[in-house]
Amino acid sequence: MAFTGPTGKTTSSLAEINVTPLVDVVLVLLIIFMVTAPIIQTGIDVQLPETRSVSTVNPEQRIVISVGRDNSLFFRNEPINFNAIGTRLTKEVKDRREPIYLRADMDVRMKTVVAVMDEIRRAGFTQIQIVTKQMKIDAKP
Repeated sequence: MAFTGPTGKTTSSLAEINVTPLVDVVLVLLIIFMVTAPIIQTGIDVQLPETRSVSTVNPEQRIVISVGRDNSLFFRNEPINFNAIGTRLTKEVKDRREPIYLRADMDVRMKTVVAVMDEIRRAGFTQIQIVTKQMKIDAKP
């Protein structure tokens, strides 16, 4: 396509795409996702009980069921109904010998924790690990 300029000369249009704004937008989006991804993956806010021996658990690599302070249940990082625990476990986990990690807030009643453990066992999973955090030991001089 040709244009006629103010001097009367015919000039052709610029057919190149300016990619600089596109690169700027993509980089900004990349930075936003890099900053927000760890925040999203932190999971459920649970105050774990303290013990002396602790192993770390990554909810993305393990099957983790969390019980919040208000008795809310989460399968990995998704809310779940108590009655759906067994169904969800049998659908998601193929090997019944794989350990199921139970994270319960330290203020949750033992009755609730035992009920969740019983529901896991009813689904056929016997390897239940309770997740805790490292106890802080005060060093005496």
